[in-house]
Amino acid sequence: MPDQVEHAAGPVSLYEGGDIEELRQVVSGRLSPHRITVLGAQVLPGRFRAFHEGRLGLYELAYGAPVRLETGELLDFYNVILPRAGGGDVVVNGTAMPSPLSVAGPGDEVTMDWDVRAVNSALAMSRQTVEQALAVRLGDLPQHPLRFRHHALDAADPAARSWLELADSFRQFVVSPLARSSALGVQHFERLLVDALLDAQPHSYTDALADRGRAALLPSALRRATAYCAEHAHEPVSVSDIAQAARVSPRTLREGFRTHLDTTPLAYLRRVRLDRAHHDLTAVAAGHATGTVTDIACRWGFTHLGRFSADYRQAYGHPPSATLRGHR
Repeated sequence: MPDQVEHAAGPVSLYEGGDIEELRQVVSGRLSPHRITVLGAQVLPGRFRAFHEGRLGLYELAYGAPVRLETGELLDFYNVILPRAGGGDVVVNGTAMPSPLSVAGPGDEVTMDWDVRAVNSALAMSRQTVEQALAVRLGDLPQHPLRFRHHALDAADPAARSWLELADSFRQFVVSPLARSSALGVQHFERLLVDALLDAQPHSYTDALADRGRAALLPSALRRATAYCAEHAHEPVSVSDIAQAARVSPRTLREGFRTHLDTTPLAYLRRVRLDRAHHDLTAVAAGHATGTVTDIACRWGFTHLGRFSADYRQAYGHPPSATLRGHR
C-alpha cells in the first residue's frame, strides 16, 4: 500500500477537479496503473477519497464523466468494486460480470465502463495481507497467488450479502471517533474482512481449506507462530521471538513445528522470506518495481548472497537472477 494518510475527521480527499488525466495518475498511484478513455462530456468534478489506508485500503472514486478503464494484469493486490451510485459494466478476463459488484486480483485483467454519475467504493487488499491470512489456515504460505473462481459477488447469496454488510459497516467505522482511538480495533476489523471474504467467495484454495477442516487446523500456538513469521519477515527474528509470540517455550515451539509442519521455526521463517523475495523479484521483472537481486535479498534478511541463491534455486528451480529476467 502507499504511504498511509491520517484520517482525522472523515474521508481524506486525494483529488477533486476536472482534469481526468491527473485523476487517473492519482488513482494509479494508489490502486493499479490503468488506461482511461473518456466516452463523453464531463458533467461533474471527478473525485478520489480515502476512507482508510492500512492493511486494507478503502477508497471512493467518481470520474464525473462516462469513461472506460482498462487495467493490465493485476500483480500485487485484490480489489473489490462496491458500486454506490450510477451504473456501469465490468469485464474480468474477457467475461462480462452480471453486475459491477465484483472482485479481481493478481493475474486478472479488468475493463470497466462507468456512466457519468457512477460512484464506486474500492476495497483494496494487498497480496501479502491475503497470503498471511491463508498461511494461518494452511500452516504455510501459499505456493501460488490466490485466484477467485467467481469474480462476481452475488448479493442474493446470504454469505456474500453478509460480507457486503460487513464492508459497509467498516466504511462507517473507520471514520468514527472510536476508530481514531482504537488502532487495535481497526486491525481486528481488517482481519475480519479478509477472513470473511475467503469464506464467502470461492477461490483456488477453497478446497484445500475445506479438506483441512476446522479440527485439522494448526494448534493455536503454531497459528500464532506462523502469523508472527508472516507479519515480521522483514525484521530480525529469533526463535525466542517466535516462541514469545506463540506463548510457548522455544523447546515446545520446535517440537510443534517438527510434529505438525515437518520443519523448524527458522527454516519456516526462511521460506517465508524466500517467498517475499520471489514476489519482489517478480514485481521488478514485470516493471512494477525497481531493485537488484542484492537489494531484494538484503531487504528480506539474506546477507549471504551465495546461500540465498542456493536456497532460492532449491525452492523455485532457478536462480533469483532468472526470475529478475522474467522467468517464472
